[in-house]
Amino acid sequence: MNTLSTPKTTSTSKVTDTWVQATWEEFLIESENSEIEKLRCYYDRGWMRIETMAIGFSHGKDNATLMMVVTLYGTFRNIAFLSLMNTSFQKPRQRECQPDLAFYIGQPLPTIPRTNAPISIDEYGPPTLAIEIAATSLSDDLGQKRLLYERLGVVEYWVVNVETATVTAFAVKDGGSWQIQTSQALPGLTIAIVEEALHRSQTEDDGAINRWLIQQFSQPVTPAENG
Repeated sequence: MNTLSTPKTTSTSKVTDTWVQATWEEFLIESENSEIEKLRCYYDRGWMRIETMAIGFSHGKDNATLMMVVTLYGTFRNIAFLSLMNTSFQKPRQRECQPDLAFYIGQPLPTIPRTNAPISIDEYGPPTLAIEIAATSLSDDLGQKRLLYERLGVVEYWVVNVETATVTAFAVKDGGSWQIQTSQALPGLTIAIVEEALHRSQTEDDGAINRWLIQQFSQPVTPAENG
């Protein structure tokens, strides 16, 4: 079901925090604005969303915690990965997204040139795992953005609710998605561990969280994790 809202004009405000109708050329003009560092831009088949970038403590802390969880898990499980933060992924004239965190996982990893241009999905493929940290955009992250990531072809998509420190994770395949409790992109990583790390981050320092994660991830791999 299409969750797009009733179209709004884009002429009154570039930052709408909702989906509005726009051509690809109109989207490029908005997304290339000189103030774009403070904005997040999404495009999906004739609709664009220009939203303000969350800069508060809760959003930033959860962002850092999620990065620690994924990178430590990949390190201890000997999984090849490439981490990206606030990076745009583009399928020209069709779709663009800018997740809070994105990871290419597993060999072979793409060799992406060091430029500030959006990453071309046609050339390098979509990220394996995309993560949106929802401070004010929870319903859209679970709705229209979820459809966008399905169409882009990510393997897995997480939505983090900063108010409740909970994670809704989806496996994506063949243009659809379903909720999961154990990651498929990072085999054996349970969403419960991710949520526990988020809860601990509310009262513990990063070193304590890292030590706890290391304790969890240094345990021998179980047969279930091996598939």
